[in-house]
Amino acid sequence: MHKAARVSVDAMIEDLRTLVEVESPSRDLNALTASAKAVAGVIESRLGGRAVLVESDGGPHVHWSAGGDPTVLILGHHDTVFPLGTLARRPFTVENGRAMGPGVFDMLGGLVQAVHGLASLDDLSGVEILVTADEEVGSGSSRALIEERALACGAVLVFEGAADGGGLKTGRKGCGTFRVSLTGRASHAGLEPTAGINALIEAAHQVLDIAALGRPESGTTVTPTVASAGTLDNVVPAEATVIVDVRVESADEKERIESAFAALAPHLDGAEITVQGAVSRPPMPESASAGLLSLAQRLLPGIEGTAVGGGSDGNFTAALGVPTLDGLGAVGGGAHADHEYLVIDAMAERANLVAGLVNGIRNA
Repeated sequence: MHKAARVSVDAMIEDLRTLVEVESPSRDLNALTASAKAVAGVIESRLGGRAVLVESDGGPHVHWSAGGDPTVLILGHHDTVFPLGTLARRPFTVENGRAMGPGVFDMLGGLVQAVHGLASLDDLSGVEILVTADEEVGSGSSRALIEERALACGAVLVFEGAADGGGLKTGRKGCGTFRVSLTGRASHAGLEPTAGINALIEAAHQVLDIAALGRPESGTTVTPTVASAGTLDNVVPAEATVIVDVRVESADEKERIESAFAALAPHLDGAEITVQGAVSRPPMPESASAGLLSLAQRLLPGIEGTAVGGGSDGNFTAALGVPTLDGLGAVGGGAHADHEYLVIDAMAERANLVAGLVNGIRNA
């Protein structure tokens, strides 16, 4: 591994400040365009060459290539979950050994560490960087590009935040969202309550049926998260909606869950049910990371790997059979929360781990 002295923590903090102070909420195309330009500017200033903005319905993705035969893909995203205005309430700060601000851990800090780790290498041939604009909302516009570049490169390093304690992420559950829409018939709740078909009661039946699909012993969680129904307090509700979060560890469970949602049937006579959604991110098996984890542990003895429940774009690349190692980004915590933070003392070590992994992959 390269010595930490080759990586400037002060320079990393300044680049991190640059990225954090350009807010980048998912789906805000103007904000994402500004953010993509900022990411491209950091890459170009540290690595040279030209970072290309790839326009899409989800916002601009940033792609950079050092040239040569593709060998390793550095993968991340620049969109965040925080709405515009968060920065004014929670500005970028550095104190008590931590950097704080919207997106520092998920995952702007990881991007900065990756770029600076690469900058410490004398030769970058075969390295590509892809920073997408829509990971936080499902990667609908970036998935095809991610898969294309992953297959071309043959190895993927994902710079999502580290697991608890700084561990790498070696496996992830597949995840998806289902929208269950119930249609009944409105009527006056006082004068003709039985003339209606109560979509809220149908939704209550469906919530119990849906929750029963979970199999925690198999790693499958099925969690109704949002529900809405009705219009006025004296009207039998004609419509209701239930949103469900699903996490699975295996392809078999993905198929079982999707089949079960497709087979949901109404309990009330005359009620109708419509289901949208799927387990859109396939599971990331730990086997996909085994070789890269072994390399990381030789470079940084004592670092551990762990499987986690959340999904990332690494799910897509691992499902293709491309060796994928995740959680290489910032050490810290509080993803998606106001207390989000990055541990500054870990930045140089993680940047140097990037350099060692890239060299190890290219020399294998």
